[in-house]
Amino acid sequence: MAKWPLGVFASIDAGLGVQLSVVEELGVPTIQLHAPAKESRTAENAAKFLAKLESIDVTLTCVFGGFEGESYADIPTTKETVGLVPPATRAERLEEMKEIADFARVLDCDVVGLHVGFIPHDPADPMFAEVVAVTQELCDHCAGNEQALHLETGQESADGLLGFIAAVDRPNLKVNFDPANMVLYGTGKPIEALKKVGKHVGSVHCKDAKWSDEPGVTWGTEMPLGEGDVGMEEFLRTVKEIGYTGPLTIEREIPQEPERQKAEIGAALELLTALRTKIG
Repeated sequence: MAKWPLGVFASIDAGLGVQLSVVEELGVPTIQLHAPAKESRTAENAAKFLAKLESIDVTLTCVFGGFEGESYADIPTTKETVGLVPPATRAERLEEMKEIADFARVLDCDVVGLHVGFIPHDPADPMFAEVVAVTQELCDHCAGNEQALHLETGQESADGLLGFIAAVDRPNLKVNFDPANMVLYGTGKPIEALKKVGKHVGSVHCKDAKWSDEPGVTWGTEMPLGEGDVGMEEFLRTVKEIGYTGPLTIEREIPQEPERQKAEIGAALELLTALRTKIG
């Protein structure tokens, strides 16, 4: 695969990813996929999906897990409901992530991703060790499938993420770096964070956002690519600096309205194409 192939976050029946019809029409060569709903994760559906990707010449680079009951209504609700951190749903979600990893293997995909949730800042917090243990178990399951596990950034600082990765201590644990999430959650300046975690980056999202008036207390605002505070040219120059050559995957969390998706993703593709040519 050539350096920095363009990509988009897509979905079939779950999540806010772009519809495959838009992927096909825009000629996007790679996708990350929001894991389909549980009842859809069958061998028959996997075969149909792979045949569809082959027919439109699209490569699947990652399958992202998500869970029923997660809510991003505000930052406190996100802390309580998202990922593998909430104790009440942790065991059930771990088993579902293993199922998603197995489904990704059927799709011949060697990367699985997720938001692990708000990891406690203090390593002495008993829950920190619990989240480390559940992540180790998931990493080991993925390793059995010859897969990497990519943690999406945003809900912790770069230093917090580095400490967590060191505690988990699994070679197949990587980072899916989303610069806009650092802005949305108010957890740090994205370019500085990228430089810190660079050696662990296995995939990236190209997404943009504006800072909240109260970073870390209220949400920032997601924006079309190039219209936020990330600074996409500086972001790509830093991506180059850390030696990352994988897909540049556009994530834009907008409703499944094909015409709107087509317009916004199309503009993002044009921006990335121009920057890719400029930066090299």
